[in-house]
Amino acid sequence: MRITVTEGDITTQDVDAIVNAANSTLLGGGGVDGAIHAAAGPDLLASCRALRDHDWPDGLPAGCAAATPAGRLPADYVIHTVGPNKNAGQNDPEVLESCFRQSMEVAVAVGARTIAFPAIGAGVYGWEASEVAAAARRVFSADDPDWSSIEEVRFVLFSGTVLEAFAELRS
Repeated sequence: MRITVTEGDITTQDVDAIVNAANSTLLGGGGVDGAIHAAAGPDLLASCRALRDHDWPDGLPAGCAAATPAGRLPADYVIHTVGPNKNAGQNDPEVLESCFRQSMEVAVAVGARTIAFPAIGAGVYGWEASEVAAAARRVFSADDPDWSSIEEVRFVLFSGTVLEAFAELRS
């Protein structure tokens, strides 16, 4: 598995799946979540509503992940994961790590070979980019044979500062 790190717009990535740093409602929000919903169009919101109705009526818990079709995005799937909100007292790095693990498991389940991640939890959820990068490093430094079908994990980051925090993840 190749790991790449780049600065850019996750909504324009030509990968099989992009990860959405979602809120638990799955119905859109700010930051990456809002950008993904805006770029994907109304079909993404409809898919998220169906996911809520059938699988997660109380909302997607922090650390979990679920997939929907990607609407108008170049990707086939959006994998929604809810990071822990450090500003609300959710400061367990294992929950943050679970976002990366669960997203990878969902990617394998839907047959994705390439996946793009944002800096889950950085920004409005209060995690420093260095903390998010450290959580990702712990997850992706462990060899997991269940992820052997994934060819590329791409971290698509919104600023040069965040990019620097993730630089050590490049393979």
